[in-house]
Amino acid sequence: MSSAAPRIAMVAGEASGDLLGGHLLEALRVRMPGMVAEGIGGARMQAAGCESLYPMETLSVRGYVEVLRHYRGIMAIRRRLLERFLERRPQLFIGVDASDFNLELERRLRNAGLPTLHYVSPSVWAWRGWRIRRIARAVSHILVLFPFELPIYRKAGIPATYVGHPLADDIPMQVDKAQAREQLKLDATRTIVALLPGSRNSELRYMADLFVQSAQRLHAHLPDIEFVCPSASRATRDLFEAALLRNGARELPLKLLFGHSHDALAAADVALVASGTATLETALFKTPMVIAYRQAALTWQLMRRMLYLPYIGLPNILAGERLVDEFLQNDATPESLSRALLALLNDHERQRRQIERFREIHATLRQGTAAKAADAVLALLGGADGRRAA
Repeated sequence: MSSAAPRIAMVAGEASGDLLGGHLLEALRVRMPGMVAEGIGGARMQAAGCESLYPMETLSVRGYVEVLRHYRGIMAIRRRLLERFLERRPQLFIGVDASDFNLELERRLRNAGLPTLHYVSPSVWAWRGWRIRRIARAVSHILVLFPFELPIYRKAGIPATYVGHPLADDIPMQVDKAQAREQLKLDATRTIVALLPGSRNSELRYMADLFVQSAQRLHAHLPDIEFVCPSASRATRDLFEAALLRNGARELPLKLLFGHSHDALAAADVALVASGTATLETALFKTPMVIAYRQAALTWQLMRRMLYLPYIGLPNILAGERLVDEFLQNDATPESLSRALLALLNDHERQRRQIERFREIHATLRQGTAAKAADAVLALLGGADGRRAA
């Protein structure tokens, strides 16, 4: 490696990627204090010293239909980033998740002779095999978060390293529920249900009314229940408050939070969670849950033709079984969700089994992720050819 401070380009497209990127940058900066990083990132990456050239929220779009609405703007950003990185030629490009955006950028940079690292495997285990071929063309090395992903890349001849998940490092194995309730000023004697309808505006547009109506139905069965709903941003909070107003639910016993999702999950007896990284967070907090997801009808029709796993929730995929109830698209109704939550609250043996498996998942994923990821980056910066899989 050159004695000059290394320059790294990095792009994350949403909050979970920003968390991963921030952890990695912090670990790298300990080893390389003069490192320069630029690209796209949120608050965590910026706090770790990454100059964000565009707001991360411009990439935080999920689903085919939703992406089409923003396609021209997103493609313009990718084109300008490509031009900038080819001109400035960083020592390494790191794409943090956001595979629809990053893999094509990585392919073009790699073709131009720049090493590329992709952090977080696209869901090749859930989608048809064409994705693995696309990854092979784009990346010099890939960092995977889950142990079952490593053999997939080894078989395809793609250099890969299993690093675990940083959330498993950050979240304690034993959670203090009483302390979390005190922190949020929640009644220690009441049943608490956490509502996590998603972190993106596009998700709230499909999920907010569903979650509000489900809470209303559950409250009708259990009048002493209390709900807590953390919001990822001011915009998502506004969308959820609008759903409360539309559904005449302003009197629902509900505490709306700005952030504090971890406190909410620690405090809750059970949770209703939109499919995504939040389901993993819920499992790591050992909170029994029900998973739901809705999206644009056309997006769902296209996705279901390509999916081949029998479930989409990360806790179920990691457990290798339908440990947690999932309700998707037309099956996700206020009736079905409230009924499933009520059944889970009344079934203490099922709660115990979920918690037990969540502990096993947590132990498996606790790997010292940031340090392992930093080791892989240093190997690439040091001229390793990336062919090692660990």
